[in-house]
Amino acid sequence: MSSTILFLEIDTESEWAVASIGPAYLAAYLRQHGHLVEGIRIPVHEGFPFLQAEIEARKPDLLALSLTSRQWHRGKQLMNALRDVCTIPVIAGGLHPTFSPEEVLAEPGFDFICLGEGEEALLELVEALQSGVSPLPPIRNIWAKGKERPELRPSFEQVDELPFAARDLLDEPNGVAHISTQRGCPFPCTYCAARQFHELYGGLGNLGNYGRRRSHENVFAELEDIRKKLSLHYVIFLDDTFTIRQGWVKKFCQEYKERFRVPFSLHARADTVTESLLQDLAGAGCAQITYGIESGSPRLRREVMKRAMTDETMIEAVTLTKKCGIRATTNFMLGLPDETAEDMELTFELLEKLKPDDFYFFIFYPFPGTHLYQYCLEKNYLPENYLELPVNHHQSILTMPQLSKEAIEAAYERFIQVREKHFLNRFHKQLSSDQLEEVKHSLRKTAMLG
Repeated sequence: MSSTILFLEIDTESEWAVASIGPAYLAAYLRQHGHLVEGIRIPVHEGFPFLQAEIEARKPDLLALSLTSRQWHRGKQLMNALRDVCTIPVIAGGLHPTFSPEEVLAEPGFDFICLGEGEEALLELVEALQSGVSPLPPIRNIWAKGKERPELRPSFEQVDELPFAARDLLDEPNGVAHISTQRGCPFPCTYCAARQFHELYGGLGNLGNYGRRRSHENVFAELEDIRKKLSLHYVIFLDDTFTIRQGWVKKFCQEYKERFRVPFSLHARADTVTESLLQDLAGAGCAQITYGIESGSPRLRREVMKRAMTDETMIEAVTLTKKCGIRATTNFMLGLPDETAEDMELTFELLEKLKPDDFYFFIFYPFPGTHLYQYCLEKNYLPENYLELPVNHHQSILTMPQLSKEAIEAAYERFIQVREKHFLNRFHKQLSSDQLEEVKHSLRKTAMLG
């Protein structure tokens, strides 16, 4: 006997992004054990009636959501409305439920949350619900409403044994595939929740190594599977830092270029690349690398963000990337805790020195679970209603004595203008005046969706 699980992908400000990849792995694991899994997106332009109709048509036994903090507010509203008309059990996992579990369970629309990894835990919950046993037995990683916080189970060590992601839950048009080759990130960046999973597992006893990487053959087998069943024209590697363990990366490059002639992109840290490694990546088909620069202030990088890289290291990485024929994209943040107007000016100065092919700026938002979130609480930088505010990256929610919200937003507007100028200078000879205006509109729209 099988259960039917319906994953809900909650769109927020845009519908062009790929769906959350976590549910695709969970769905594959549940299917491997005989259960039926479906997935639907809740588009921005659709509301509760759309969701209600889908649920009535599909009749799932369990609803599941993977929620970031950005998705949390809309997800909460939809699930609370659903609770008024049906009693289907609902579970939420992902970053926000893992690091704000009490907040999620306080809402009437949620019955369970999953802390950390979910494959084994979700399967155990599905089978317990299917059995009809009452009350439900304690399940590690699964926190039930009204119950005590559960123990965590060890991380899934043998990641090669996990089934490939269920691609039908992902929106991947035109042969663009999204792949993760590892779980976990070893770096201590205080603004990122990835490191917090290490602390979540490491702080609760010997639960295994949260940083794990798939074998080359396992990654290539998934790519072959995609090429055989769908199509494969471009690969986006989703790892927080693809370029750690350079021996793994070099071997990957050697084999990838022999078995696949498909361009790909990845994320890297400037202090994890060398000219030799970049040459190998270029030879294998790497078309684009995104570097998290974050701030031009050495003080902020060192003291606030725990990213003790020099300007010279980052400039060299971007320069070498372009030299090897790979497009270099850089990301920056504005409005960081304890940032000053002088720090923001250093960021714009570093941008001029880096000369990337493309770049993005975001206004800092303190995500639950991160060290900077806790720091903002301790410094009283957050407003009293911060839990009710939606996540966005073009307006600051912090109140800091040394830097006003208006100054942060003025710097963000300056970024938009700099990026417009960058693209117009680059394409003005190839495009008509009407096309240039369309590019300007598109760039501004994309920036405001941050």
